[in-house]
Amino acid sequence: MDLLNPSDRSEKYRAQLLDFMGVHVYPNEKVYDQQMRESENPHATPPILLELKAKAKEAGLWNLFHPHPEWGPGLSNLEYAPLAEIMGRVVWAPEVFNCNAPDTGNMEVLTLFGTDAHKERYLKPLLDGEIASAFAMTEPAVASSDATNVELSMVRDGDEYVLNGRKWFASNAVRPDCKVLIVMGKTDPAAPTHRQQSMMVVPTDAPGLTILRNLPVFGYVDRESHGELVFENVRVPVEDVLKGEGEGFAISQARLGPGRIHHCMRTIGVAERALELMCARASQRVTFGQPIADRANIQDWIAEARIDIEMVRLLTLKAAYMMDTVGNKAAATEIAAIKVAAPNIALTIIDRAIQVHGGGGVTDDFPLAMAYAHIRTLRLADGPDEVHKRAIARRELRPYRTADAPESVSGVSDQALVSR
Repeated sequence: MDLLNPSDRSEKYRAQLLDFMGVHVYPNEKVYDQQMRESENPHATPPILLELKAKAKEAGLWNLFHPHPEWGPGLSNLEYAPLAEIMGRVVWAPEVFNCNAPDTGNMEVLTLFGTDAHKERYLKPLLDGEIASAFAMTEPAVASSDATNVELSMVRDGDEYVLNGRKWFASNAVRPDCKVLIVMGKTDPAAPTHRQQSMMVVPTDAPGLTILRNLPVFGYVDRESHGELVFENVRVPVEDVLKGEGEGFAISQARLGPGRIHHCMRTIGVAERALELMCARASQRVTFGQPIADRANIQDWIAEARIDIEMVRLLTLKAAYMMDTVGNKAAATEIAAIKVAAPNIALTIIDRAIQVHGGGGVTDDFPLAMAYAHIRTLRLADGPDEVHKRAIARRELRPYRTADAPESVSGVSDQALVSR
């Protein structure tokens, strides 16, 4: 399989998924919205979602993200990319197929680094879609875009660690079915910078753990929730440390690489849907005796959207292909690039679609306002744009920062750049 020739099994799943979305998901978007409005708990799972999950599991459209054949179809990143794009067209659809963040990343972490006990207690129920999980890394008191900043303390006390600190934007944490957290904290402040952190498995009912509140995003209360958590002398058995003390930073990098590209794959689906809505609305609305679609600036927006979507899709496919063939580390530039490009392009398209919809575009009568709020958070989630751009620039500059490199075009030696 290469970038432009999908595998037979990827095409098979794509056809099945398109059919399932058309028959079961799109017709039930209003049902989902109605059930959520009627729910007493904004983070509860509506009945229609449970019904659709059962149908998806029965159809074999389950755990499509999981690269290990024991747990899913064993698709490569490149094979999964078009499937994630289709699921991304409806914000809650990935959960129908048990392919929603942050559970996907947590399942991969537990698969790779969890003990047999972790797999039995948490991984299997997650793979079956029976529980939810959260990933607690970001903290309100530090710039968490630099993961080495995390301050939640994990102090060894005999056969346990004692956790104290605060986390926020732990997606899923407020959901009633969230049963487990993967928590990153600092076990040894005196160790080398990237060996100070560890990750631990913590049940949500652990004594001393308080789920303080949900954080609305742009005024929206997402069903998945974004929890703020307080840890006060939370005791965690030594056996619940993932991989070993000091491995937290390495695990975070292993987890966030695939997570970032999954976000981007789904974001392309959001952009495609926004373009479709823009075209439909522009064709239906008439101003000053002409359909909006006949206006030159609207045609520019539509053309630019198609061009940008195709470019960002190809970049995503390239990143996925490199992850499959040369590994996540070698694909770091492509992963960072797509993490910057996909949300920014999608936001531009959504914004223009809102403009074409007029006042209706900013209401909940259409999915655009919520889509904008959701995608805007991706410019921060899993690392802000600025951090990814910095990483790309540093890699580009690396060949020019050697002691014996020739003078640059500007006449300033590269060694001088290093010494600044």
